[in-house]
Amino acid sequence: MLPNLPFLKKLKGKDQSQVFVPSRRDFLKLGSLATGGLILGVNFQCAGPKGETITFAPNVYISINSDNQVTLVAHRSEMGTGIRTTLPQILADELGADWSKIKIVQAEGDEEKYGNQNTDGSFSVRMFYEPMRKAGATARQMLIAAAAADWGVDEGECDSKDGMVKHSGGKSVSFGDLIGKLKDMPVPAAESVKLREFSGYNLIGKDVPIYDLKNITIGKAVFGADVDLPNMKIAVIKRSPVIGAKIISYNDEKALAVPGVVQVVKIEGSGNPPGLDKALEGVAVVAENTWSAMKGREVLEIEWDLGENQNYNSAEQLADMLQSTRSNGKPRRVRGDFDAVNRTAARKIERTFEAPFYAHATIEPPAAIAHVKADGSCEVWAPSQHPQWARGAVAAAIGSDVANVKVNVTLLGGGFGRKSKPDFVVEAALISKAVNAPVRVQWTREDDLHFDFFHSHSAQRIIATLDSNGGLTGWNHHTVFPAIGSTSSKEELHPSGGEMGLGCVDFPFDVPNIRIESHESTGNTRVGWLRSVSNIHHAFAIHTMMDEIAEARGKDPFDNAIELLGADRDITFQSEMVEGQYENYGENIADFPWNTGRMKNVIQTLKEKSNWSANKAAGKIMGFAAHKSFLTYVGCVVVLEKGDDGKISIPEVHYVVDCGVAVNTDRIRSQFEGGSQFATSLATTSEITFENGQVQQNNFDTYQIIRMPASPKKINVHIIESQIKPTGVGEPPVPPFIPALANAMYQMNGQRIYKLPFKV
Repeated sequence: MLPNLPFLKKLKGKDQSQVFVPSRRDFLKLGSLATGGLILGVNFQCAGPKGETITFAPNVYISINSDNQVTLVAHRSEMGTGIRTTLPQILADELGADWSKIKIVQAEGDEEKYGNQNTDGSFSVRMFYEPMRKAGATARQMLIAAAAADWGVDEGECDSKDGMVKHSGGKSVSFGDLIGKLKDMPVPAAESVKLREFSGYNLIGKDVPIYDLKNITIGKAVFGADVDLPNMKIAVIKRSPVIGAKIISYNDEKALAVPGVVQVVKIEGSGNPPGLDKALEGVAVVAENTWSAMKGREVLEIEWDLGENQNYNSAEQLADMLQSTRSNGKPRRVRGDFDAVNRTAARKIERTFEAPFYAHATIEPPAAIAHVKADGSCEVWAPSQHPQWARGAVAAAIGSDVANVKVNVTLLGGGFGRKSKPDFVVEAALISKAVNAPVRVQWTREDDLHFDFFHSHSAQRIIATLDSNGGLTGWNHHTVFPAIGSTSSKEELHPSGGEMGLGCVDFPFDVPNIRIESHESTGNTRVGWLRSVSNIHHAFAIHTMMDEIAEARGKDPFDNAIELLGADRDITFQSEMVEGQYENYGENIADFPWNTGRMKNVIQTLKEKSNWSANKAAGKIMGFAAHKSFLTYVGCVVVLEKGDDGKISIPEVHYVVDCGVAVNTDRIRSQFEGGSQFATSLATTSEITFENGQVQQNNFDTYQIIRMPASPKKINVHIIESQIKPTGVGEPPVPPFIPALANAMYQMNGQRIYKLPFKV
């Protein structure tokens, strides 16, 4: 199991996934797909966290009709990553469909019908790449069999392309004209289905624009707050200013006097700890329009019992955490005898690192619509990364069976992990039940920043020992931060194994003596996962330190990294783990090993693509870091310039990415372009602080994201060609960028950076 990291609780797609014709009972659930053409279901049989087989049937549907249109169900949530395009793209390419005739239908949240729909953790492509290929290949084989039988030719002489089955002799027929011949055809056995050779793909490995591009561009795309229902009310909530606060009393007289306000509803919170899927304590003002609801909230009077977190100060906790790293912590990974080499080291480098709380600050603040009906059923519309979790949380909150809750998934205006938590969806359902009408809960930017599931602030101390020849002999890494599990349990005082595996215990360098330790910390607010999670602060500390080690050894940082990675090999880390297993992002490490050869290739390619040696000789200011996260190997070079006005800019960034099969190169580049902007914000402008238990930042004036003049300008993304299993690209851009930027700043002004954020 993967405690306290729901975003890592994945189901891993296996070879036994099956394709089948849905039953009559299934047809009742298909809605617009049941068009009279060929419909196939994809049954993903997956291995659970302990290896047991779990079957969900059916997960995804494919429909081909007589007009040659192929309709595919997208069962993942689209938040800018392009996953609503990429997974259907895989299936369509294997099928040989005409991409211009592809229609994509968004799946509702339903585990029985669609399996795992949690769009988190950069794992959708790696999980569904093979099942999607097999689904497309199965349908292709059926179409080819029908055409070959009609022509009286061998199936091996036929192939499919652009929505047609074609014979080597020149004959062709559209998919649509073959539908009638397929209705009674058995689905071929899985072992008989042959996948295309990689060279036979026309979409995989190419730039494919996102399916929703036109609607997004012209303003027709439907995001969470765009849903409008008859008689729908709008609600905004005055939530507990301190996590765990409870309402003593409230006066709604002035709020109800505001024109347009129709009702005021108290929401019972879960207390402290607040949980990952519960509503916070508060009072909702329900109105005919957003403005009235907001004005009503302004005059709502509430007396609070602020509870045990009312004196919480994040600066004080960070100082305490930093002090705790001076003592021995809880060992999490041990190799050799660090204490022995520490006593005899010719040189020691000891540094401490700090990082603040971060908010997700998605461009679209949370919003959800719920309609609880008289019969107790509930229908939801929400920009959810995890619609099944939302479904279960809503059912529990309103006292209904999960089967009576339907969750419709809209497009997400950014996610980064925030919208996997269903608290805002639960709020909508609770209020709808109270007012007997459909309700949209609308969060403001201030709500978004005050009541987020924040990325934890952190303190780290690293001691590196060198011998008289400059060899790196020891590495001692102390890390402390409020664990994600603290949001659900006060007993969670140390980071979980999953969190430690995000860039800390998976330290890959071939150092003979390693000790990695964690320290206790309490949770005093809601913390959760944010794009790349603990890799953010771990990569910052480790790769800033590695740059300093390279300087101490008199090595170029590229050469230093390649040398310290050692021989090409797979690393498991398991024999050195003090307790538990190295969790490897929820994947079997035999299937996705940590391979030093792949990382060295990334580093060597980056040195070449960034023209590192020549640019350094010419006086360019550059910083480098390379980090593996979410099973993807990434190297980054950040270039800095100082203008005549003394202002520092980022004219150029180079990434090299090894993510296995690069399914949609356009989306990969886009994720890295956006990732560099996101990481620049984390490194240089963004910071959440608490005083008296309350967030001090209110909007983008005080919690800043990077402005255009300060953002990286030219972002070069070099993708390693590969046919190895694909891995994630949504989160891996962030971790190496921050230390690369910090190392470039050192080259610019001679001052090492050990604390985030820093000024550029």
